[in-house]
Amino acid sequence: MNRSFATILFLLVLLQVYIGLRVLSDMDLGVWSIAVGVPVLAALTVLVPIGLMSASLRRHRWSGLVSWAGLLSMGFFSSLLVTTVVRDLILLALRPAGMLTPEVVRFSALAVPLVALGVTTLGFVNARRLARVKRVDVPIADLHPSLHGYAIAQVSDIHVGPTIRRPYLNAIVNRVNKLGADAIAVTGDLVDGSVQRLSLHTQPLARLAAPDGVFFVTGNHEYYSGAEEWIAEVRRLGLTVLMNQHVVRRRGGAALMIAGVADYTAHHFHPSHKSDPKRAAAGAPPDVGVRVLLAHQPRSAAEAAEAGFHLQLSGHTHGGQFFPWNLFVPLQQPFVAGLHRVRDMWVYISRGTGYWGPPKRFGAPSEITLLRLVPA
Repeated sequence: MNRSFATILFLLVLLQVYIGLRVLSDMDLGVWSIAVGVPVLAALTVLVPIGLMSASLRRHRWSGLVSWAGLLSMGFFSSLLVTTVVRDLILLALRPAGMLTPEVVRFSALAVPLVALGVTTLGFVNARRLARVKRVDVPIADLHPSLHGYAIAQVSDIHVGPTIRRPYLNAIVNRVNKLGADAIAVTGDLVDGSVQRLSLHTQPLARLAAPDGVFFVTGNHEYYSGAEEWIAEVRRLGLTVLMNQHVVRRRGGAALMIAGVADYTAHHFHPSHKSDPKRAAAGAPPDVGVRVLLAHQPRSAAEAAEAGFHLQLSGHTHGGQFFPWNLFVPLQQPFVAGLHRVRDMWVYISRGTGYWGPPKRFGAPSEITLLRLVPA
């Protein structure tokens, strides 16, 4: 057992003890609190680490079921912990007002697992349904009439892996193709696992089709899963991988550039992959009227704006995926979701088309985005 895993397990045990002391003892259900509550907390202590390791579990007869159990437990434990903390804060606020009666203490304790279960169930339904199409108009100054309405379909953060398999991706591809976009952008974190393990499940990508092409840039999870192998596999499926590169597409008398950079952290894994928006734009024809950059992480935006791009398409944040993790996204990224302005450039951050880890979305629905260029 390595040190980091041992630390995680130790913290997990401490948190389970905290939940047990704060909730089980206040339920006032006698022996049933111990008979039911302790085994549940013990099971979570075992299953949550399994969920964290689910992408690398060895394949055997029960690996799929074990992965599902671990990842669902991660989602439930998160809500259980947050609900316990919120309850303690409420009880702390009620104490000075003299409203902390035995009934309030008991019923609030009983509510904790029920709320956690309800949030987890609703989050599961939200995560597993097919992402809806979100339509966004992006105003571009001095947009050439030939590019009015130019449409890019964006999918991001699908995370094909332990619980997202071929049928899930197949449904996404069907919906994207029906949009009839001029170009399709896959902005990273496509997979959680190796090519050997997941190539069967990423095959539907070969059916993605758009007149001006289907483009892919790496996300951080590609680097956890063997980036070089996945770049080769995505190319084999017919997508154009943009590694600090660009292509130019023309409509009438207008030219549009679609560029892409490797993930913001790629250089930590492959120094030659260092993300470089200026390099991605280098050598573009002088008549290019609109410059679009595909960059997995929003924090590429400052460099992209400096390089002269008009629009950056990103993902990575999942919109927070579920409370309270959305509150922590701004600690690492400049934006959580939606359309924002960075100097003279727009940046759009997708909430993601799949999900990472627990099959759970709460307050951050998944999306397939159709972005249209319109005159400012």
